[in-house]
Amino acid sequence: QVQLVESGGGLVQAGGSLRLSCTATGHTFTYYVMAWFRQAPGKEREFAASINWSGGSALYADSVKGRFTISRDNTNNAVYLQMNGLKPEDTAAYYCAAGSVYGRRASTYHSWGQGTQVTVSS
Repeated sequence: QVQLVESGGGLVQAGGSLRLSCTATGHTFTYYVMAWFRQAPGKEREFAASINWSGGSALYADSVKGRFTISRDNTNNAVYLQMNGLKPEDTAAYYCAAGSVYGRRASTYHSWGQGTQVTVSS
C-alpha cells in the first residue's frame, strides 16, 4: 500500500495559519481518497477533512469548515491542509490517511502517516 509522511506542524498563536503537507509513495496514489484526521491528548481521533481522487470534491468537519482547506496534487503525490484562523482547540496531532471510500470514517482508510503536531497557543 501507499506510505505517507506528514510535515508542516508547529507552534502558532491563535488566529495564525499553517499548511500541512503529506507526501505519498506508491504507484496508485491518483486513485486513493485522501483525508486528514486529528487527535488531541485524551481524546479519540476525529475526522477533519477528506478529498476525492480527482480533487474536485471535499468534505469537512463542522469544527473546521470555513477555516481549513484540503487539496491534492496527484502529479507530485501530495495532499495538503491549509489551516487558517487557528484556535487553541485545534491543537492535536494531525494524521494523513489514504483509503478507498470517500467519507468521514477512519475505518475506511487503510494507510496512515506518523502524524505531525500542531499546537495553537491562546
